[in-house]
Amino acid sequence: MRHDPASGAIVIMLRSLKMYGMAQAVDDLMSQGAPAFEAATPILSQLLKAELAEREVRSIAYHMKAARFPAYKDMAGFRFEASEIGEALVRQLHRCEFLDGAHNVVLIGGPGTGKTHVATALGLQAVEHHRKKVRFFSTVDLVNTLAQEKAQGKTGKIAEALLRADLVILDELGYLPFSATGGALLFHLLEPSSTSAPASSSRPTSASANGRRCSAMPR
Repeated sequence: MRHDPASGAIVIMLRSLKMYGMAQAVDDLMSQGAPAFEAATPILSQLLKAELAEREVRSIAYHMKAARFPAYKDMAGFRFEASEIGEALVRQLHRCEFLDGAHNVVLIGGPGTGKTHVATALGLQAVEHHRKKVRFFSTVDLVNTLAQEKAQGKTGKIAEALLRADLVILDELGYLPFSATGGALLFHLLEPSSTSAPASSSRPTSASANGRRCSAMPR
């Protein structure tokens, strides 16, 4: 009985693809030392790697679409020299380590200082390189949706959906006014002690808000 690394890698790939029956069959062939299987090992390994890569591409594309980013804006396209935002801190945030501790990030600055770009870039990085589930919202759109949800007697649906997100991005917080009722609904959604909206209590949030200058503050 011979268990070479190449055959072992095939078993691991099959299991990661949830092809447990085939993984067991390969285990049996390995135990038997079947010459035909050994000859087919290189091509089988290549095919499985191609399938894994294709599934990874499809998964990222799906989560990118589900995130609903307004545009594709990564950190490579951000001009730090044209903004007052601190590059070192943004580079640190771009590693997405704040997600591990479920910390919030608040970006404060006036129009055109790059808040939306940075928030989007953080979300893209989380999806593409850390395989996180992200949801991007215009804050006003979210408030309006919450109000519609309440009017239709479906309160809690959005909170339930956000439970499945690893990162929620709220853009243009404070840019456009909304009603006191809308503000209360948003606060209730983000309030950690809220029983009807538990998503934000364990999910980090990135928010871009309007102020005098652009700064990034992990919270």
